Amino acid sequence: VQLQACGGGLVQPGGSLRLACAASGFTSSYHDIGWFRQAPGKEREGVSCVSKDGRTYYAESVKGRFTISINGAKSTVTLQMNSLKPEDSAVYYCVAVRGLGYAPDYWGQGTLVTVSS
Repeated sequence: VQLQACGGGLVQPGGSLRLACAASGFTSSYHDIGWFRQAPGKEREGVSCVSKDGRTYYAESVKGRFTISINGAKSTVTLQMNSLKPEDSAVYYCVAVRGLGYAPDYWGQGTLVTVSS
């Protein structure tokens, strides 16, 4: 099982960024693929995830601003982040998870998102 993430960077408040995650090695639909994040001094939190059949889930803090999508073969998941706020700054991790309310079973490497003027 591999989760390879890319994207992230520095953006001004109100700006946009896109994260992508290439998932491989998953032989069943047991796991959703998504993103968790961790800001300095804060606990990790689930941001969004998508099931193999395209059902999407979002944390309340990002609803209406973030959009997650998956290609048909569950090989790439994209998180489009719009209207970014300073409080969105965190290390974002691509994960394989049973749902946002569960701890991830698999983690990819983190990618840093910084929202600052």
